[in-house]
Amino acid sequence: MLVLMTESSAGMPALGEICDRPATAATLTRGLRTDGLATLLGPVFGGFPTSAFAQNVGVVSLTRVRSRYVVALAGATLLVLGAFPVLGAVVSLVPMPVLGGAGIVLFGSIAVSGIRTLSEAGLDDSSHIILVAVSLGAGIIPLAAPAFYADFPAWAQTVLGSGISAGALTAVGLNLFFHHLGTRSSPRAAVLSAASSGSGTQIP
Repeated sequence: MLVLMTESSAGMPALGEICDRPATAATLTRGLRTDGLATLLGPVFGGFPTSAFAQNVGVVSLTRVRSRYVVALAGATLLVLGAFPVLGAVVSLVPMPVLGGAGIVLFGSIAVSGIRTLSEAGLDDSSHIILVAVSLGAGIIPLAAPAFYADFPAWAQTVLGSGISAGALTAVGLNLFFHHLGTRSSPRAAVLSAASSGSGTQIP
């Protein structure tokens, strides 16, 4: 669930930017609740936990089709394909190079959307640079060195073995450290607090 929620939490703001409808805290809450409900209902019907695939963000970005009716129609199409294996076999005839080319474009679009989001995060601040760099590194470790967490406890391997959850936990932890815990005793924070409250001593 942690991995699924992390992926959904990243996909919904990106989709909101594409649709010119920024995702608010209430929107994210409703989206995560719906995603969790679908994850609970999936195994009831013999399926797997569902996930809001990031590829769909790339599809919306490329096609500029934002209608919910199209999404409902796509869901109905998937139900038909699942009910009639013959139709599914026809779809499987699509050549792998075609799927690979489409995948490059889709995942590239997702990367561009993430870069656009990072460009608005104020990377002129050194703490933001460290946060992004370390989080990306933590997310790449499971892919670059799969045996890196082999000596860790089983629960830690489950959490840190996914680049999504490892990167997300690192980002959340560093954000708390730099912008919440670290600011309580920071001289910079004290100066900013005094300036905003007007309690500082004016220099003639």
